[in-house]
Amino acid sequence: MIDIWRKKFILSDSDQPASFDNFRPTESNFEVLDLKTFEAIETEALFHAIDNTKTEIGRLTLYRSLARPAHDAQVLQQKQGALRELESNPQFRDALLDLMGKAATGEKSLKYLLYGEFSGGLATDEPSSRTDKLEFGGYGYRQYQDGTQFVVDLVEGVEKIPQPQSIYLHTLLSAVRDFGQSRIYALMKGPVYASASKFKTKKEKSAFDLYSRFQPSLFKIMPTLIFFAASYGILFFFENFMPQFSASYIGYGILALTAPVFPIVLLAMGVSDRDSIIYPLRKQFRQSPELAKAIEAVGILDELLSFYRYGQSYAGDKVLPDIMAEKQHRLIVSQARNPLLVKSIPDYVPNDIHLDQEGRVLIITGPNSGGKTAYCKTVAQIQLLGQIGCYIPATEGQLVPAEHIYYQVPDPGQLSAAMGRFGHELQRTREIFFNSSSCSLVVLDELSEGTTFEEKMTISEYILKGFHKLGASTLLVTHNHELCELLQKDGIGRYLQVEFMLQGPTHRLIAGISKVSHADRVANAIGFSQKDVEEHLERQSGGMKAE
Repeated sequence: MIDIWRKKFILSDSDQPASFDNFRPTESNFEVLDLKTFEAIETEALFHAIDNTKTEIGRLTLYRSLARPAHDAQVLQQKQGALRELESNPQFRDALLDLMGKAATGEKSLKYLLYGEFSGGLATDEPSSRTDKLEFGGYGYRQYQDGTQFVVDLVEGVEKIPQPQSIYLHTLLSAVRDFGQSRIYALMKGPVYASASKFKTKKEKSAFDLYSRFQPSLFKIMPTLIFFAASYGILFFFENFMPQFSASYIGYGILALTAPVFPIVLLAMGVSDRDSIIYPLRKQFRQSPELAKAIEAVGILDELLSFYRYGQSYAGDKVLPDIMAEKQHRLIVSQARNPLLVKSIPDYVPNDIHLDQEGRVLIITGPNSGGKTAYCKTVAQIQLLGQIGCYIPATEGQLVPAEHIYYQVPDPGQLSAAMGRFGHELQRTREIFFNSSSCSLVVLDELSEGTTFEEKMTISEYILKGFHKLGASTLLVTHNHELCELLQKDGIGRYLQVEFMLQGPTHRLIAGISKVSHADRVANAIGFSQKDVEEHLERQSGGMKAE
Protein backbone atom coordinates (compact mmCIF):
# COMPACT_ATOMS: atom_id res chain seq x y z
CA MET A 1 0.00 0.00 0.00
CA ILE A 2 1.33 3.45 -0.89
CA ASP A 3 2.08 6.04 1.77
CA ILE A 4 -0.14 9.04 1.09
CA TRP A 5 0.64 10.88 4.33
CA ARG A 6 2.81 13.98 4.69
CA LYS A 7 5.68 14.19 7.16
CA LYS A 8 3.78 16.79 9.19
CA PHE A 9 0.02 16.73 9.63
CA ILE A 10 -2.15 19.83 9.34
CA LEU A 11 -3.56 19.38 12.84
CA SER A 12 -1.07 21.35 14.93
CA ASP A 13 0.41 19.78 18.07
CA SER A 14 1.33 23.22 19.43
CA ASP A 15 -0.96 25.64 21.28
CA GLN A 16 -1.88 27.45 18.03
CA PRO A 17 -3.96 26.05 15.15
CA ALA A 18 -2.45 25.77 11.68
CA SER A 19 -3.00 28.57 9.16
CA PHE A 20 -2.09 29.30 5.54
CA ASP A 21 1.13 30.92 6.75
CA ASN A 22 2.36 27.53 7.97
CA PHE A 23 2.43 26.20 4.40
CA ARG A 24 3.31 29.24 2.29
CA PRO A 25 6.92 28.92 1.00
CA THR A 26 9.55 31.18 2.53
CA GLU A 27 13.07 32.12 1.43
CA SER A 28 14.55 29.28 3.48
CA ASN A 29 11.67 26.80 3.73
CA PHE A 30 10.22 25.55 0.45
CA GLU A 31 9.81 22.35 -1.52
CA VAL A 32 8.69 22.18 -5.16
CA LEU A 33 7.90 25.92 -5.37
CA ASP A 34 10.20 28.56 -3.94
CA LEU A 35 8.71 31.84 -2.72
CA LYS A 36 9.46 33.82 -5.91
CA THR A 37 7.88 31.17 -8.12
CA PHE A 38 4.90 30.84 -5.77
CA GLU A 39 4.22 34.56 -6.24
CA ALA A 40 5.14 34.79 -9.93
CA ILE A 41 2.70 32.09 -11.07
CA GLU A 42 -0.12 33.54 -8.92
CA THR A 43 -0.56 30.44 -6.78
CA GLU A 44 -2.94 32.09 -4.32
CA ALA A 45 -5.18 33.26 -7.17
CA LEU A 46 -5.13 29.69 -8.50
CA PHE A 47 -6.16 28.46 -5.06
CA HIS A 48 -9.18 30.76 -5.03
CA ALA A 49 -10.08 29.74 -8.58
CA ILE A 50 -10.36 26.03 -7.80
CA ASP A 51 -11.35 26.12 -4.11
CA ASN A 52 -14.70 24.43 -3.61
CA THR A 53 -13.97 22.97 -0.17
CA LYS A 54 -16.58 23.00 2.60
CA THR A 55 -14.36 22.61 5.67
CA GLU A 56 -11.51 24.64 7.10
CA ILE A 57 -9.30 21.54 7.22
CA GLY A 58 -10.13 20.97 3.54
CA ARG A 59 -9.11 24.53 2.63
CA LEU A 60 -5.82 24.14 4.48
CA THR A 61 -5.22 20.80 2.73
CA LEU A 62 -5.86 22.28 -0.72
CA TYR A 63 -3.68 25.31 0.00
CA ARG A 64 -0.87 23.06 1.20
CA SER A 65 -1.18 20.92 -1.93
CA LEU A 66 -0.67 23.99 -4.12
CA ALA A 67 2.04 25.61 -1.99
CA ARG A 68 3.91 22.35 -1.41
CA PRO A 69 2.82 19.89 -4.11
CA ALA A 70 3.82 16.25 -3.91
CA HIS A 71 6.00 14.76 -6.66
CA ASP A 72 5.36 11.06 -6.10
CA ALA A 73 3.83 9.73 -9.31
CA GLN A 74 2.27 6.69 -7.62
CA VAL A 75 0.46 8.80 -5.04
CA LEU A 76 -0.87 11.11 -7.76
CA GLN A 77 -2.07 8.15 -9.84
CA GLN A 78 -3.94 6.78 -6.82
CA LYS A 79 -5.37 10.23 -6.07
CA GLN A 80 -6.70 10.48 -9.61
CA GLY A 81 -8.22 7.02 -9.21
CA ALA A 82 -10.07 8.26 -6.12
CA LEU A 83 -11.39 11.26 -8.04
CA ARG A 84 -12.59 9.03 -10.87
CA GLU A 85 -14.45 6.87 -8.34
CA LEU A 86 -16.18 9.97 -6.99
CA GLU A 87 -17.29 10.72 -10.55
CA SER A 88 -18.61 7.24 -11.25
CA ASN A 89 -20.08 6.23 -7.88
CA PRO A 90 -22.92 8.62 -6.91
CA GLN A 91 -23.93 6.55 -3.86
CA PHE A 92 -20.47 6.78 -2.34
CA ARG A 93 -20.11 10.43 -3.39
CA ASP A 94 -23.42 11.43 -1.80
CA ALA A 95 -22.49 9.70 1.45
CA LEU A 96 -19.19 11.54 1.47
CA LEU A 97 -20.87 14.86 0.68
CA ASP A 98 -23.22 14.34 3.62
CA LEU A 99 -20.27 13.58 5.90
CA MET A 100 -18.43 16.72 4.80
CA GLY A 101 -21.54 18.82 5.30
CA LYS A 102 -21.78 17.68 8.91
CA ALA A 103 -18.04 18.13 9.41
CA ALA A 104 -18.25 21.69 8.12
CA THR A 105 -20.79 22.63 10.79
CA GLY A 106 -18.98 20.95 13.67
CA GLU A 107 -15.25 21.16 13.01
CA LYS A 108 -14.80 24.51 14.74
CA SER A 109 -15.86 22.89 18.03
CA LEU A 110 -12.79 20.65 17.90
CA LYS A 111 -10.62 23.67 17.09
CA TYR A 112 -12.06 25.54 20.06
CA LEU A 113 -11.37 22.60 22.36
CA LEU A 114 -7.80 22.02 21.18
CA TYR A 115 -6.66 25.64 21.01
CA GLY A 116 -9.06 27.68 23.16
CA GLU A 117 -8.14 29.63 26.27
CA PHE A 118 -10.80 29.52 28.97
CA SER A 119 -10.78 32.53 31.24
CA GLY A 120 -13.47 31.47 33.74
CA GLY A 121 -16.65 33.25 34.68
CA LEU A 122 -19.78 32.93 32.60
CA ALA A 123 -19.48 30.51 29.67
CA THR A 124 -19.50 31.68 26.03
CA ASP A 125 -19.79 29.60 22.88
CA GLU A 126 -17.90 31.95 20.58
CA PRO A 127 -14.37 33.35 21.02
CA SER A 128 -13.90 36.88 22.25
CA SER A 129 -13.71 39.50 19.50
CA ARG A 130 -11.38 41.62 21.60
CA THR A 131 -8.37 39.42 20.93
CA ASP A 132 -6.91 37.44 18.05
CA LYS A 133 -6.67 34.42 20.34
CA LEU A 134 -9.40 31.81 20.76
CA GLU A 135 -10.42 33.12 24.18
CA PHE A 136 -13.67 32.05 25.82
CA GLY A 137 -15.49 32.67 29.04
CA GLY A 138 -16.18 29.66 31.22
CA TYR A 139 -13.92 26.71 31.99
CA GLY A 140 -14.07 24.80 28.70
CA TYR A 141 -16.90 22.41 29.54
CA ARG A 142 -19.02 23.36 26.54
CA GLN A 143 -16.03 23.25 24.18
CA TYR A 144 -15.00 19.89 25.63
CA GLN A 145 -18.45 18.41 25.13
CA ASP A 146 -18.90 19.78 21.61
CA GLY A 147 -15.34 19.05 20.46
CA THR A 148 -15.31 15.44 21.62
CA GLN A 149 -18.83 14.87 20.31
CA PHE A 150 -17.74 16.12 16.88
CA VAL A 151 -15.01 13.47 16.80
CA VAL A 152 -17.38 10.74 17.95
CA ASP A 153 -19.93 11.73 15.30
CA LEU A 154 -17.18 11.78 12.66
CA VAL A 155 -16.05 8.23 13.43
CA GLU A 156 -19.62 6.96 13.57
CA GLY A 157 -20.41 8.76 10.31
CA VAL A 158 -17.47 7.13 8.52
CA GLU A 159 -18.66 3.70 9.71
CA LYS A 160 -21.86 4.25 7.69
CA ILE A 161 -20.08 5.07 4.42
CA PRO A 162 -19.95 2.24 1.82
CA GLN A 163 -16.57 0.65 1.18
CA PRO A 164 -14.80 2.33 -1.77
CA GLN A 165 -12.97 0.51 -4.53
CA SER A 166 -9.88 2.72 -4.84
CA ILE A 167 -6.89 2.16 -2.56
CA TYR A 168 -6.57 5.89 -1.93
CA LEU A 169 -10.14 6.32 -0.61
CA HIS A 170 -9.87 3.08 1.36
CA THR A 171 -6.70 4.39 3.05
CA LEU A 172 -8.38 7.66 4.01
CA LEU A 173 -11.49 6.06 5.50
CA SER A 174 -9.39 3.43 7.28
CA ALA A 175 -7.46 6.20 9.02
CA VAL A 176 -10.69 7.44 10.62
CA ARG A 177 -11.88 3.92 11.45
CA ASP A 178 -8.51 3.00 12.97
CA PHE A 179 -8.66 6.11 15.13
CA GLY A 180 -12.01 4.83 16.40
CA GLN A 181 -10.09 1.89 17.94
CA SER A 182 -7.49 4.06 19.65
CA ARG A 183 -7.12 5.00 23.31
CA ILE A 184 -7.45 8.72 22.51
CA TYR A 185 -10.81 8.06 20.88
CA ALA A 186 -11.93 6.10 23.96
CA LEU A 187 -11.00 9.09 26.13
CA MET A 188 -12.87 11.48 23.83
CA LYS A 189 -15.94 9.26 23.75
CA GLY A 190 -15.83 8.85 27.52
CA PRO A 191 -16.24 8.25 30.28
CA VAL A 192 -12.91 9.56 31.52
CA TYR A 193 -11.61 8.67 34.96
CA ALA A 194 -9.13 11.13 36.45
CA SER A 195 -6.70 11.22 39.34
CA ALA A 196 -3.90 13.82 39.73
CA SER A 197 -3.79 14.65 35.99
CA LYS A 198 -3.69 10.97 35.09
CA PHE A 199 -6.49 9.51 33.03
CA LYS A 200 -8.00 6.13 32.34
CA THR A 201 -10.67 4.92 29.99
CA LYS A 202 -13.55 2.75 31.15
CA LYS A 203 -11.72 -0.27 29.81
CA GLU A 204 -8.51 0.60 31.66
CA LYS A 205 -10.06 1.37 35.05
CA SER A 206 -10.32 -1.46 37.56
CA ALA A 207 -12.70 -1.60 40.50
CA PHE A 208 -9.85 -0.82 42.92
CA ASP A 209 -8.58 2.34 41.18
CA LEU A 210 -9.15 5.53 43.14
CA TYR A 211 -10.09 7.48 40.03
CA SER A 212 -13.15 9.71 39.89
CA ARG A 213 -15.33 9.99 36.83
CA PHE A 214 -14.97 13.35 35.07
CA GLN A 215 -18.23 15.17 34.49
CA PRO A 216 -17.77 18.02 31.97
CA SER A 217 -20.16 20.32 33.80
CA LEU A 218 -19.85 22.95 36.49
CA PHE A 219 -22.84 21.51 38.37
CA LYS A 220 -21.81 18.11 39.71
CA ILE A 221 -24.31 15.95 41.54
CA MET A 222 -22.17 14.50 44.34
CA PRO A 223 -20.39 17.71 45.46
CA THR A 224 -23.75 19.53 45.36
CA LEU A 225 -25.45 16.85 47.50
CA ILE A 226 -22.56 16.83 49.97
CA PHE A 227 -22.66 20.61 50.30
CA PHE A 228 -26.40 20.75 50.97
CA ALA A 229 -26.23 17.73 53.27
CA ALA A 230 -23.53 19.48 55.31
CA SER A 231 -25.63 22.65 55.45
CA TYR A 232 -28.66 20.70 56.64
CA GLY A 233 -26.48 18.90 59.21
CA ILE A 234 -25.48 22.25 60.70
CA LEU A 235 -29.11 23.32 60.99
CA PHE A 236 -30.11 19.95 62.43
CA PHE A 237 -27.37 20.12 65.07
CA PHE A 238 -28.42 23.53 66.41
CA GLU A 239 -32.13 22.72 66.38
CA ASN A 240 -31.81 19.42 68.24
CA PHE A 241 -28.82 19.79 70.52
CA MET A 242 -28.88 23.44 71.58
CA PRO A 243 -32.57 24.39 71.85
CA GLN A 244 -32.16 25.90 75.31
CA PHE A 245 -30.18 28.81 73.82
CA SER A 246 -32.65 29.34 70.96
CA ALA A 247 -29.70 28.22 68.92
CA SER A 248 -31.85 27.23 66.02
CA TYR A 249 -31.70 30.90 65.02
CA ILE A 250 -27.91 30.65 65.05
CA GLY A 251 -28.21 27.62 62.77
CA TYR A 252 -30.31 29.53 60.27
CA GLY A 253 -27.82 32.38 60.42
CA ILE A 254 -24.89 30.09 59.72
CA LEU A 255 -26.88 28.47 56.93
CA ALA A 256 -27.51 31.89 55.40
CA LEU A 257 -23.80 32.65 55.58
CA THR A 258 -22.83 29.38 53.86
CA ALA A 259 -25.21 29.92 50.93
CA PRO A 260 -22.91 32.44 49.11
CA VAL A 261 -20.05 30.00 49.54
CA PHE A 262 -21.70 27.51 47.20
CA PRO A 263 -21.00 29.49 43.95
CA ILE A 264 -17.40 29.98 45.12
CA VAL A 265 -17.03 26.23 45.57
CA LEU A 266 -18.44 25.65 42.09
CA LEU A 267 -16.03 28.14 40.53
CA ALA A 268 -13.12 26.53 42.38
CA MET A 269 -14.17 23.16 40.95
CA GLY A 270 -14.33 24.74 37.49
CA VAL A 271 -10.77 26.04 37.77
CA SER A 272 -9.62 22.63 39.00
CA ASP A 273 -11.36 20.81 36.13
CA ARG A 274 -9.91 23.20 33.57
CA ASP A 275 -6.33 23.09 34.83
CA SER A 276 -6.05 19.49 35.96
CA ILE A 277 -8.35 17.71 33.49
CA ILE A 278 -9.40 19.66 30.36
CA TYR A 279 -6.03 21.29 29.59
CA PRO A 280 -3.98 18.09 30.19
CA LEU A 281 -6.49 15.99 28.23
CA ARG A 282 -6.57 18.30 25.24
CA LYS A 283 -2.74 18.31 25.20
CA GLN A 284 -2.91 14.54 24.74
CA PHE A 285 -5.50 15.03 22.00
CA ARG A 286 -3.28 17.54 20.14
CA GLN A 287 -0.29 15.22 20.33
CA SER A 288 -2.18 12.15 19.13
CA PRO A 289 -0.90 10.98 15.71
CA GLU A 290 -4.06 8.89 15.31
CA LEU A 291 -6.33 11.92 15.72
CA ALA A 292 -4.10 14.03 13.46
CA LYS A 293 -4.24 11.37 10.75
CA ALA A 294 -8.02 11.07 11.02
CA ILE A 295 -8.48 14.85 10.67
CA GLU A 296 -5.96 14.86 7.81
CA ALA A 297 -8.07 12.23 6.07
CA VAL A 298 -11.13 14.48 6.36
CA GLY A 299 -9.16 17.34 4.79
CA ILE A 300 -8.02 15.20 1.86
CA LEU A 301 -11.53 13.87 1.29
CA ASP A 302 -12.85 17.43 1.20
CA GLU A 303 -10.06 18.38 -1.21
CA LEU A 304 -11.08 15.55 -3.56
CA LEU A 305 -14.70 16.68 -3.43
CA SER A 306 -13.49 20.20 -4.20
CA PHE A 307 -11.76 18.88 -7.33
CA TYR A 308 -14.98 17.13 -8.30
CA ARG A 309 -17.01 20.34 -7.86
CA TYR A 310 -14.40 22.34 -9.78
CA GLY A 311 -14.66 19.87 -12.66
CA GLN A 312 -18.44 20.00 -12.60
CA SER A 313 -18.51 23.81 -12.64
CA TYR A 314 -15.97 24.14 -15.45
CA ALA A 315 -17.78 24.53 -18.76
CA GLY A 316 -14.88 23.88 -21.14
CA ASP A 317 -12.75 20.84 -21.86
CA LYS A 318 -11.05 19.35 -18.83
CA VAL A 319 -9.03 16.22 -18.24
CA LEU A 320 -7.03 14.38 -15.63
CA PRO A 321 -3.58 14.14 -17.22
CA ASP A 322 -1.74 10.83 -17.41
CA ILE A 323 0.86 10.79 -14.63
CA MET A 324 4.19 9.29 -15.72
CA ALA A 325 6.80 7.91 -13.33
CA GLU A 326 10.01 8.90 -15.14
CA LYS A 327 13.34 10.46 -14.18
CA GLN A 328 13.09 13.30 -16.70
CA HIS A 329 10.36 15.89 -16.66
CA ARG A 330 7.74 15.84 -19.38
CA LEU A 331 4.64 17.93 -20.02
CA ILE A 332 2.55 17.36 -23.12
CA VAL A 333 -0.90 18.98 -23.24
CA SER A 334 -3.36 19.55 -26.07
CA GLN A 335 -5.51 22.70 -26.28
CA ALA A 336 -4.37 24.08 -22.94
CA ARG A 337 -6.15 27.10 -21.50
CA ASN A 338 -5.04 29.33 -18.66
CA PRO A 339 -6.88 28.26 -15.46
CA LEU A 340 -7.19 31.87 -14.23
CA LEU A 341 -8.15 33.61 -17.47
CA VAL A 342 -10.47 31.07 -19.02
CA LYS A 343 -13.51 32.06 -16.92
CA SER A 344 -13.09 35.79 -17.51
CA ILE A 345 -12.27 35.30 -21.22
CA PRO A 346 -14.77 32.78 -22.62
CA ASP A 347 -13.14 32.79 -26.07
CA TYR A 348 -9.64 32.27 -24.63
CA VAL A 349 -7.37 30.92 -27.38
CA PRO A 350 -5.93 27.50 -26.43
CA ASN A 351 -2.38 26.40 -27.20
CA ASP A 352 -0.55 23.09 -27.09
CA ILE A 353 2.35 22.42 -24.70
CA HIS A 354 5.11 20.09 -25.79
CA LEU A 355 8.04 19.59 -23.42
CA ASP A 356 9.76 16.23 -23.76
CA GLN A 357 13.25 14.78 -24.02
CA GLU A 358 13.81 16.01 -27.58
CA GLY A 359 12.25 19.42 -27.08
CA ARG A 360 13.14 20.08 -23.47
CA VAL A 361 14.24 23.65 -24.31
CA LEU A 362 11.40 25.79 -25.67
CA ILE A 363 12.13 29.34 -26.81
CA ILE A 364 9.25 31.76 -27.36
CA THR A 365 9.69 34.96 -29.34
CA GLY A 366 7.41 37.74 -30.49
CA PRO A 367 6.32 41.28 -29.76
CA ASN A 368 4.92 42.43 -26.45
CA SER A 369 1.23 41.87 -25.60
CA GLY A 370 1.06 38.82 -27.82
CA GLY A 371 0.51 36.23 -25.07
CA LYS A 372 4.03 34.99 -24.24
CA THR A 373 3.77 35.54 -20.51
CA ALA A 374 0.22 34.16 -20.38
CA TYR A 375 1.46 31.03 -22.14
CA CYS A 376 4.34 30.56 -19.69
CA LYS A 377 2.05 30.99 -16.71
CA THR A 378 -0.36 28.53 -18.28
CA VAL A 379 2.45 25.97 -18.50
CA ALA A 380 3.42 26.41 -14.84
CA GLN A 381 -0.16 26.51 -13.54
CA ILE A 382 -1.21 23.43 -15.51
CA GLN A 383 1.84 21.57 -14.23
CA LEU A 384 0.84 22.57 -10.70
CA LEU A 385 -2.82 21.58 -11.09
CA GLY A 386 -1.86 18.22 -12.57
CA GLN A 387 0.68 17.72 -9.81
CA ILE A 388 -1.93 18.02 -7.06
CA GLY A 389 -4.27 15.50 -8.73
CA CYS A 390 -6.72 18.06 -10.12
CA TYR A 391 -8.29 18.49 -13.55
CA ILE A 392 -6.47 20.66 -16.07
CA PRO A 393 -8.27 22.85 -18.65
CA ALA A 394 -7.27 20.92 -21.78
CA THR A 395 -8.46 18.11 -24.04
CA GLU A 396 -5.69 15.67 -23.09
CA GLY A 397 -2.36 15.70 -21.29
CA GLN A 398 0.46 13.79 -19.69
CA LEU A 399 3.06 14.92 -17.22
CA VAL A 400 5.92 13.81 -15.06
CA PRO A 401 5.75 15.36 -11.57
CA ALA A 402 8.43 18.04 -11.22
CA GLU A 403 10.86 17.99 -8.31
CA HIS A 404 11.10 21.77 -8.66
CA ILE A 405 9.17 24.41 -10.57
CA TYR A 406 11.05 27.68 -11.09
CA TYR A 407 9.75 30.86 -12.66
CA GLN A 408 12.10 33.79 -13.12
CA VAL A 409 10.74 37.27 -13.77
CA PRO A 410 12.40 40.69 -13.49
CA ASP A 411 12.12 41.93 -9.91
CA PRO A 412 13.06 45.63 -9.75
CA GLY A 413 11.94 45.88 -6.15
CA GLN A 414 14.86 43.73 -5.06
CA LEU A 415 17.64 45.58 -6.85
CA SER A 416 20.75 46.44 -4.84
CA ALA A 417 23.16 49.25 -5.59
CA ALA A 418 26.10 46.85 -5.53
CA MET A 419 24.71 44.45 -8.14
CA GLY A 420 22.34 46.33 -10.42
CA ARG A 421 19.69 44.66 -12.56
CA PHE A 422 22.08 42.43 -14.46
CA GLY A 423 23.76 41.05 -11.34
CA HIS A 424 20.48 40.57 -9.51
CA GLU A 425 18.84 38.66 -12.36
CA LEU A 426 21.95 36.61 -13.01
CA GLN A 427 22.09 35.64 -9.34
CA ARG A 428 18.48 34.41 -9.57
CA THR A 429 19.29 32.40 -12.71
CA ARG A 430 22.31 30.91 -10.94
CA GLU A 431 20.15 29.95 -7.97
CA ILE A 432 17.68 28.21 -10.28
CA PHE A 433 20.36 26.42 -12.30
CA PHE A 434 22.26 24.97 -9.35
CA ASN A 435 19.06 23.70 -7.74
CA SER A 436 17.51 22.21 -10.89
CA SER A 437 17.65 18.65 -12.16
CA SER A 438 16.41 16.69 -15.13
CA CYS A 439 13.04 16.53 -13.34
CA SER A 440 12.63 20.30 -13.01
CA LEU A 441 10.43 22.76 -14.92
CA VAL A 442 12.10 26.14 -15.44
CA VAL A 443 10.59 29.30 -16.96
CA LEU A 444 12.94 32.20 -17.73
CA ASP A 445 11.37 35.52 -18.73
CA GLU A 446 14.31 37.08 -20.57
CA LEU A 447 17.97 36.49 -19.75
CA SER A 448 20.97 38.73 -19.11
CA GLU A 449 19.18 42.06 -19.33
CA GLY A 450 21.12 45.19 -18.39
CA THR A 451 24.37 44.47 -20.26
CA THR A 452 25.75 44.83 -23.77
CA PHE A 453 24.32 42.85 -26.66
CA GLU A 454 27.56 40.88 -27.08
CA GLU A 455 27.72 39.89 -23.43
CA LYS A 456 24.01 39.07 -23.43
CA MET A 457 24.51 36.70 -26.37
CA THR A 458 27.49 34.95 -24.78
CA ILE A 459 25.97 34.53 -21.33
CA SER A 460 22.52 33.53 -22.59
CA GLU A 461 24.04 30.93 -24.89
CA TYR A 462 26.01 29.10 -22.22
CA ILE A 463 23.12 29.27 -19.75
CA LEU A 464 20.64 27.75 -22.24
CA LYS A 465 23.13 25.09 -23.25
CA GLY A 466 23.67 24.35 -19.55
CA PHE A 467 19.96 23.82 -18.94
CA HIS A 468 19.82 21.65 -22.07
CA LYS A 469 22.62 19.39 -20.81
CA LEU A 470 21.07 19.35 -17.34
CA GLY A 471 17.90 17.91 -18.89
CA ALA A 472 15.44 20.29 -17.24
CA SER A 473 12.34 21.37 -19.17
CA THR A 474 13.23 25.00 -19.88
CA LEU A 475 11.12 27.80 -21.37
CA LEU A 476 12.77 31.05 -22.40
CA VAL A 477 10.86 34.18 -23.39
CA THR A 478 13.09 36.46 -25.44
CA HIS A 479 13.14 39.15 -28.11
CA ASN A 480 16.63 38.02 -29.10
CA HIS A 481 16.17 36.19 -32.40
CA GLU A 482 19.94 36.14 -32.92
CA LEU A 483 20.26 33.89 -29.83
CA CYS A 484 17.61 31.57 -31.28
CA GLU A 485 19.43 31.27 -34.56
CA LEU A 486 22.70 30.52 -32.75
CA LEU A 487 21.14 27.73 -30.67
CA GLN A 488 19.23 26.42 -33.66
CA LYS A 489 22.50 25.77 -35.48
CA ASP A 490 23.49 23.40 -32.65
CA GLY A 491 20.14 21.59 -32.83
CA ILE A 492 19.00 22.90 -29.46
CA GLY A 493 15.41 23.74 -28.68
CA ARG A 494 11.97 24.09 -30.16
CA TYR A 495 10.85 27.53 -31.27
CA LEU A 496 7.46 29.18 -31.04
CA GLN A 497 6.45 32.69 -32.00
CA VAL A 498 3.42 34.82 -31.33
CA GLU A 499 1.03 34.89 -34.27
CA PHE A 500 0.02 38.38 -35.45
CA MET A 501 -2.62 39.34 -37.98
CA LEU A 502 -3.29 42.78 -39.41
CA GLN A 503 -5.69 43.58 -36.59
CA GLY A 504 -3.20 42.49 -33.90
CA PRO A 505 -2.12 39.37 -32.00
CA THR A 506 -4.23 36.22 -32.16
CA HIS A 507 -2.70 34.92 -28.88
CA ARG A 508 -1.88 31.72 -30.71
CA LEU A 509 1.67 30.40 -30.73
CA ILE A 510 2.97 28.99 -33.98
CA ALA A 511 6.26 27.41 -34.99
CA GLY A 512 9.09 29.76 -35.87
CA ILE A 513 11.25 32.63 -34.65
CA SER A 514 9.87 36.16 -34.65
CA LYS A 515 12.06 38.98 -35.94
CA VAL A 516 9.31 41.60 -35.78
CA SER A 517 9.14 44.15 -33.00
CA HIS A 518 5.69 45.74 -33.29
CA ALA A 519 6.95 48.38 -30.87
CA ASP A 520 5.27 51.09 -32.94
CA ARG A 521 1.91 49.32 -32.57
CA VAL A 522 2.26 49.21 -28.78
CA ALA A 523 3.37 52.85 -28.66
CA ASN A 524 0.35 53.87 -30.74
CA ALA A 525 -1.97 51.83 -28.54
CA ILE A 526 -0.87 53.62 -25.37
CA GLY A 527 -0.66 57.07 -26.98
CA PHE A 528 3.13 57.46 -26.90
CA SER A 529 4.13 57.15 -30.55
CA GLN A 530 6.48 59.55 -32.33
CA LYS A 531 3.44 61.43 -33.61
CA ASP A 532 2.03 61.73 -30.04
CA VAL A 533 5.32 63.15 -28.77
CA GLU A 534 5.61 65.69 -31.61
CA GLU A 535 1.99 66.84 -31.17
CA HIS A 536 2.53 67.31 -27.44
CA LEU A 537 5.63 69.39 -28.05
CA GLU A 538 3.75 71.55 -30.56
CA ARG A 539 0.99 72.20 -28.04
CA GLN A 540 3.53 73.09 -25.41
CA SER A 541 5.35 75.39 -27.80
CA GLY A 542 2.08 77.10 -28.87
CA GLY A 543 1.17 77.70 -25.25
CA MET A 544 4.52 79.34 -24.51
CA LYS A 545 4.16 81.72 -27.52
CA ALA A 546 0.69 82.76 -26.38
CA GLU A 547 2.07 83.77 -23.02
